[in-house]
Amino acid sequence: MPAQLSIFAHVDEPQVEVLGQGPRVVLVHGSVGNAAATWAQQRPLAERYTLVLVTRPGYPPGPPRERIDFAEQAEQVATLLRPGDHLVGHSYGGVISLLAASQRPDTLRSLTVNEPPAFGVARGDPAVEDFLNRFPQAPREPRAYLDFFLPLVGSNMPLPDPLPPDLEAGARAALGERPPHEAEIPLSELAATRFPKLVVSGGHSAVFDAVCDALERELGAERAVVPGAGHSIPRAPGYTETLARFLESA
Repeated sequence: MPAQLSIFAHVDEPQVEVLGQGPRVVLVHGSVGNAAATWAQQRPLAERYTLVLVTRPGYPPGPPRERIDFAEQAEQVATLLRPGDHLVGHSYGGVISLLAASQRPDTLRSLTVNEPPAFGVARGDPAVEDFLNRFPQAPREPRAYLDFFLPLVGSNMPLPDPLPPDLEAGARAALGERPPHEAEIPLSELAATRFPKLVVSGGHSAVFDAVCDALERELGAERAVVPGAGHSIPRAPGYTETLARFLESA
C-alpha cells in the first residue's frame, strides 16, 4: 500500500493530503467538490507518484469562508510547490494553477489544466460572452445554485435530495468564489517558461473550447480532448491514462 500522510493546516491555509511515493503531483480541485471528491479516480497514480491533494480554504472538511479569492489561493498553492513538481488544476483550480505556475517559473516539471474558467483569455467569443451574461442570474440558495450552475458548465454530477452536508458546503463555497473571468492570466510569462503544459477539454462546450483553444495557442501547450463526463473531466474514461502519459513524457 502506498504511504499516506494527512497534514491539517491552519483554517486560512489549504488542507493537504499526501498519498503514495515517487515524483510529486500537486492536484488542485475546482468549484463545489473538494480534493477528495474531485481526484478520487486518480488515486491509483499513487503507485507511481506522490499525490499532493490540496483542499482549498473554504471547502470541507475545513470551515466555511464568505469570500474565496483565486489570487490569494494561487499564492498559497505556489508556496506548496517544490522543485520538480507536476501541477494539475481542475476548473477553478486550473485558474489558480495558471497563476501559481507563473509565480514559480523555475520550479515546475509540468503544468496541466482541465477546462479552467479563465474566460478573460477568450473575451469577445460569442459563446463566452453569452455564458458570462447568464451568471448574474445565478440563485444564491445552495440547491438552486447547483441546479443552475452544473448544467451551465456541462457537469453531469447527479444531485441527491437532500444535499449531503459536504455537497451543500461545497455549493456555499462556490457561491463565495471571486468570478474567475477577473483573473489576468500572464500568458506571455507562462509561454516563456520551459516546463511542458497540457490543456484538457471535454469536447462538450463551445465556451470551454474557446478558452482551451486560446490557452493552447498562447502557451504553446499540448492539447487533449477527453469526452464522456462533461466538465467533470477527472471522472472521464481515459483521463487518468491521458494525464499519466503526459506526466511520464514530462
